[in-house]
Amino acid sequence: MELPLLPGFSRHRNVGKEKFHRSQHWGYCNNVAMLVGEDKPGIGGEPLPGQKLKPKYSAFPEGIGSNAPAWVAFDKQVLSFDAYFEEEVPDKNQELYRIRRCKIYFYLEDDTIRVVEPQVKNSGITQGTIIRRCRIPLPPPHEDQFYTIDHFNINIEVIFYARRYMIIDCDQFTKNFLLKMGVRVNPPAACPDDPYTAERKKNLDSMKPLRPYERIDTLKQFLEYDGQVLRFFCVWDDPESKFHDPRKLVLRYYLADDTIDIKEIIPVNSGRDAVPLFLRRDKLPKCAPTGLYQPGTITSRTVLNVFGKLVGNKGRYILDNRKTGAVHQEFYRDSDLKIGAVINVWGRKVILCDCDEFTKQYYRRKYNITDFTPVSHKAPPPPILEKKFPPYNGFGSEEDSLCSCMGLLLKPPRKDFKKFLEKDRSVMEGNIMRFIAKLITDSPIDKDRKFLISYFLSDDTISVFEYKQQNTGICGGKFLQRGRIKKPGQELFQSEPSDCFRAQDLFVGARVCFHGHNFLLVDADEYTFNYMERHANEFPVADIDVIIKKLRDMMKPRSQEIRQAFAAADPGHTSAIKYDPFRNLIVSITDGTFLEHEIVTLGRYYSVRDECEIDIHFLLAVAQERLKKNRFENFEQLSSVFIYNDREKCGVLPRETCRTLCKSFRLPLSDDDLQALLTMFEDDSKQVEYKKFVDGLNWRKNQIPAFQTVKVPVKNEDDWSRQPPSIPVKGIKYLSLLDDLFGKEE
Repeated sequence: MELPLLPGFSRHRNVGKEKFHRSQHWGYCNNVAMLVGEDKPGIGGEPLPGQKLKPKYSAFPEGIGSNAPAWVAFDKQVLSFDAYFEEEVPDKNQELYRIRRCKIYFYLEDDTIRVVEPQVKNSGITQGTIIRRCRIPLPPPHEDQFYTIDHFNINIEVIFYARRYMIIDCDQFTKNFLLKMGVRVNPPAACPDDPYTAERKKNLDSMKPLRPYERIDTLKQFLEYDGQVLRFFCVWDDPESKFHDPRKLVLRYYLADDTIDIKEIIPVNSGRDAVPLFLRRDKLPKCAPTGLYQPGTITSRTVLNVFGKLVGNKGRYILDNRKTGAVHQEFYRDSDLKIGAVINVWGRKVILCDCDEFTKQYYRRKYNITDFTPVSHKAPPPPILEKKFPPYNGFGSEEDSLCSCMGLLLKPPRKDFKKFLEKDRSVMEGNIMRFIAKLITDSPIDKDRKFLISYFLSDDTISVFEYKQQNTGICGGKFLQRGRIKKPGQELFQSEPSDCFRAQDLFVGARVCFHGHNFLLVDADEYTFNYMERHANEFPVADIDVIIKKLRDMMKPRSQEIRQAFAAADPGHTSAIKYDPFRNLIVSITDGTFLEHEIVTLGRYYSVRDECEIDIHFLLAVAQERLKKNRFENFEQLSSVFIYNDREKCGVLPRETCRTLCKSFRLPLSDDDLQALLTMFEDDSKQVEYKKFVDGLNWRKNQIPAFQTVKVPVKNEDDWSRQPPSIPVKGIKYLSLLDDLFGKEE
């Protein structure tokens, strides 16, 4: 009958069978034969009478040390012992035995042992790991137990697989650990000498060379300066070159062996062959006064013929230690290289012009050199000829004619696409400045003609349309086709590009001349005023700060007189005056030095709005109607973007931030209407309540009923073909203007 196997035993290997028989014995329980382990405790875990439990692993006594497991407490902690063993050498007369040193490593985490023999040069013995890391059993008759920490000390013998190792010493960590464990550490022992090794060393020491060879030791220099290279930038002016052009070289001096190599920097399309090196790495000799030495002249050793061939055909030779008649050749060293020096590279005069930063530090430290001014080897550059273009010939545009002079292949003139993308029409943002103008003429017929001048910001072009007026005999329509217009007073056919009208040249009150027609700009649309005020840094006539400062400097000496003049213009004490009296006062006070656009900017800034102009229901109704026609329904996304940009989560944002976010969503609203709506939802701190703003625009949830009457007509940029507009300023709050100019009156 085959007995069942207990857990942890194997029948497939002889080792497993031996352990099986050693660790088990037959016993009887209830008159039944059973297999019982020798170290199995009795009831309650107590040992049986006469039973001795064998320790399996090294461990601290209970209550001492850490409660962590051994593989955690002793991780990467190894005891190191110095030992040796004797090995017999049969069938060899030179040595009968051999002393072999080794290292014994005891791993505390699992009581494993590893034995390693250090490598000895020219020993002829396979050395290295003698015993791999494993648990080693004790010698018989205790082969069922394993070595633990208790079996190790100094000056004792241990037997590993029938080989005796004598432990002679240990490191400091091992000694401290054994002392903490309560082990009395023995004094270290001495290792006996290997007789064969001692005999061999004695023979080597007694041997002397037959000839006194000169020993040149360069190992120290190699170990000290290996990998350190001095680099110089050089120039060689080849005299045989047809054009005498300088050749740029890079000289590298290797400090490890005092060798030099040179590499040439070959320019692109120079016509020269690309070679790896200009000079191969080797010691560079200084040429002798009489020229180069013949091969064989310079040798490392000089041999003397002492007796000649007196005895037979054999001669006796010895090495000449005095080096009588030896030819000494000098080589370039690091002390010979410096900026400005000229070295002879096998007959070629090379000038050292500059060096890198490492080379400079080396010479500062070793030779205390501080002057590293580079040597200029380049000839002064020829004067740069100014590229002159032929004058414009009148065919095509100036840009197109100029591109024909740039190269053989004709290319169209490049446009400013970045400006075009920024200033191109986007949804309700036209980016077109429109002005009302009239002709400056003495003709009674042409005085009443009105024109619309449109300036396109995307490409700086201008178009002019004339308003159609009944019973005048003049047909309105296109007066000047769209294009760039040159300023008057310039030469027609010139090489330089002509100066054309820019956006800064157009403002209310400006006088412009378009192809011989003189125009006076008398008005502009609301978008133009708003655009110029938003970009006040580009348009000084619309910068309220500049205007206030200019006005303050002119009115400050007459502050009391000016206050009385404004008070006289307001007999009803309403704190506001109409635009025309306000304009006349400013003109009279400034003696006509103020531009018309600057006066308009002042009036717009301090204007009084009517209640009908700020009707929020009317503006929301118009906005919802436009959103509905354009099928805009992304109100939830718009609200989410507002909440994301509200870092403080206070429910309000600056008006300019809200305007930018609305523009990113391409709301189909003009900039004037959007600014008016945002102003309606501002709180006392001039912050926009964006939740109420989005709810007011949401025509799906909060639709405003259709309005019956229109209080104020909404300005549209496309309605300029009908009637010319007027400046929408009805009243001026002059007290606020006076307070800003002279301070509040006490």
